[in-house]
Amino acid sequence: MSHTLNRRGLLAGAAALASARFAFATPAAAQTAPILIGQSLPLSGPVAPALAPIVQGQNLALEQLNRKGGINGRAVQLVQLDDAYDPRRTVENVHTLIERDKVVALTGLASTPGVAAVLPLVAERKVPLFGVYTGSHLLRLAPNPYFYTTTATYVDEVNECVRHLLTLKRERIAVVWQNNEFGKLMLPLAEKAIKDHGGSLVASVPVAVDASDALAAAAAVNAKQPQAVLMLSIAGPTVVGYVKAQRAMGASPIYTISTALGALPALGDEARGVAVTQIVPYWRQTDPLARDYMAETERAKQTPSYGHYGAYLMFRMLFEGLRRAGPVVTPQTVNRGIEGIRQMKVATGDISFSPTNHHPGRFVEMTIVGPRGVFIR
Repeated sequence: MSHTLNRRGLLAGAAALASARFAFATPAAAQTAPILIGQSLPLSGPVAPALAPIVQGQNLALEQLNRKGGINGRAVQLVQLDDAYDPRRTVENVHTLIERDKVVALTGLASTPGVAAVLPLVAERKVPLFGVYTGSHLLRLAPNPYFYTTTATYVDEVNECVRHLLTLKRERIAVVWQNNEFGKLMLPLAEKAIKDHGGSLVASVPVAVDASDALAAAAAVNAKQPQAVLMLSIAGPTVVGYVKAQRAMGASPIYTISTALGALPALGDEARGVAVTQIVPYWRQTDPLARDYMAETERAKQTPSYGHYGAYLMFRMLFEGLRRAGPVVTPQTVNRGIEGIRQMKVATGDISFSPTNHHPGRFVEMTIVGPRGVFIR
């Protein structure tokens, strides 16, 4: 009997010791595992090709970070899910990223309806969403303690276009807008900007997403004899089709905003002369982030571009928030870390976040496409 009791005691003691070791090992293991961040974006569909430089810029920053030791010795891993620009899939993906993958932050969502649909979810689950590839001002109107942006709004860009045109005495403006939710969001912004700055809206013409009616749209625009065309579209067939149609029919200068950038390379020399707002500074600057970026692009043998650099900058800002989260990285500590970012130096000036300022980006610059697709500032 005594032998049996001793044997049971030894077994119980061994089990307790194993449990204690596991309990002590688990937190340590958790703090050496990769830090997971999540992204839902259109990896398929008509918008996907325009996002290729953005994805490449993100990966450039991520590879640089992990090559240099990550965050406090922990690698950062990006979990990407395809939403095909469908808001319902965006919501499903965000649920998956939060619940299955246990990401500590979300980043780089790319559609206005998709972001609008997930904002209540990130507030409810208290997971920060840092940086999006949409400039809708409507998303920023209601305070959300877990939502952050890094760039100017579409309102800022449209106003810059109209101000520039009015400075050049081009007061008769036609607006061409993509016939989808994006275009319907943008049209009232353009109408208001033109009115506020003393211009005249002479035509408002939709263009199908596949540009199947681009020639008819260009004819309708040119019939009104505008002094300039303001084209509001997400990069893709709409931009390429309309610019080609406009070039074939008239000489009115075309102005557009940064959402069209990804489509310009497909136009080749026909993009020359198109005026485009930029919400990211030029990368050949003397600030440390720009120098890092140029060194990394050369190392990776990649081509610098505004979209590529913008994604790189956004991820560098997010990494600063992860660093400031401290030794225990959770959605809550990351959120505090982001709010603690102060005077991060970029070419546009110091960027700071705080509990009362989640949207500090205001930079907008007008550029013109020159020979060989080079932007003239």
